[in-house]
Amino acid sequence: MATFNRFTHWLKSPEGRQYFFSTHFWGPVANWGLPLAAIADVINKDEEVISGVMSPTLAAYSGIFMRFAWQVQPRNYLLFACHMTNSAAQSVQCVRWFNYWYMGGRERKRPELVAADAAAAAAEKVQDAAKNLQEAAVDHAAAVRDISLPAAQANLEKAREAVVDLVKKEGGK
Repeated sequence: MATFNRFTHWLKSPEGRQYFFSTHFWGPVANWGLPLAAIADVINKDEEVISGVMSPTLAAYSGIFMRFAWQVQPRNYLLFACHMTNSAAQSVQCVRWFNYWYMGGRERKRPELVAADAAAAAAEKVQDAAKNLQEAAVDHAAAVRDISLPAAQANLEKAREAVVDLVKKEGGK
């Protein structure tokens, strides 16, 4: 009860009123939306929607601002607590994300997606094989053309010579 009385006495004092009407108080209060949203995401959101880039970025951001809240004079304990909470929540999100994507959480939670991924990978391999086969067929056709074209030109030249000889023989009679 004595602590409550001291708090109410401080609250009625000019220092207390000055604190509650300053950005030293309202800035952290407004900033509490970030850690509250992160906690709500930890509780309610599926691991698949966690951003593997944004969560560690927000954790680092909060770590930087925790230091700022500690270094500013007078120390801003409310801002420090806000960023400590956000950093912890974002770190939990990072662990959840890593577990889901790299430690087998996705396979345990959604085995049907594993089968779909395997089917997609197999289809991609078939498409790659078909593309390679098509390229090989084109290369083979070009090689056949390159080999048969000189022979066809030689046969055409022989045919021309035969026609010229025939015309000469027929023309002389």
